[in-house]
Amino acid sequence: MKAGFNLLLWTSHVTEQHFPIIEKLAKAGYDGVEIPILEGTPAHYVKVLTVIRDNGLSCGVVTNMPDARHNPVSPEKKLRQNALDFMKRVIDCTKALESDLLCGPFYQPVGLFTGTGPSDEEKNRAVDHARASAEHAAKAGVTLAVEFLNRFEAYFLTTMDGVAEHVKAVGMPNFRAMFDTFHANIEEADPAASIRAHRDIITHVHISENNRGVPGRGHNDWKGIFKALRSTGYDNWLTIEAFGRVLPAFAAATRIWRDIFESPEALYAEGIRFIRQQWDAAG
Repeated sequence: MKAGFNLLLWTSHVTEQHFPIIEKLAKAGYDGVEIPILEGTPAHYVKVLTVIRDNGLSCGVVTNMPDARHNPVSPEKKLRQNALDFMKRVIDCTKALESDLLCGPFYQPVGLFTGTGPSDEEKNRAVDHARASAEHAAKAGVTLAVEFLNRFEAYFLTTMDGVAEHVKAVGMPNFRAMFDTFHANIEEADPAASIRAHRDIITHVHISENNRGVPGRGHNDWKGIFKALRSTGYDNWLTIEAFGRVLPAFAAATRIWRDIFESPEALYAEGIRFIRQQWDAAG
């Protein structure tokens, strides 16, 4: 198991001003960081990799469709092509970071709704987009781990059952799934049972409390979740994803209207202890 921390707590674009954060996370005991990529070039992320390596860490990458102009399930070919071009750029940046993991909800723009569930046409378009993305990712040695969101953020994939159907339809060995405990707390009747049912496709996990705050302070079924992961042989990243109000636009998108924790330092220091303790207890 590798413990990670998602830098979306501080930024959606990692630059030199964020390098001290990477050093602090390394000193706190994390094995790696999750780098959000929505902009930038491969050359930029080669510089970021140097800092990651200098601190003895490795990394994963997270992304999402940047706006409504990038939509894999749109009936407009231009918007679908924009989405694919964006994914290819992010994959190239992931390769520059020497990461083998790119995760996120890259099947629709977050917060875009049609008023109904996904149509068959949208499912087919999403499969086409995913296959083309996975083919590009395979050349870069990258696995794509698709994430379902809750019903208030997306409509296309909102459960692990839906993710499993999508992964099967794509049918690519490097197109897998991730499990986010925040979204599962809303959408899955039994998150631990959902992990067991779909463990064969889960290759990445976000550790996120029911209120997006400090893991262990909320009401998620952590004992059941960690037991389900460890008892089924999961041995990849457990990455904390928590959100604050540092980025106004992102806070608005994730509906963070109040401070949920006293400081980022308290969050990541308590979070790493929590992951290690829960993992040991589940053994």
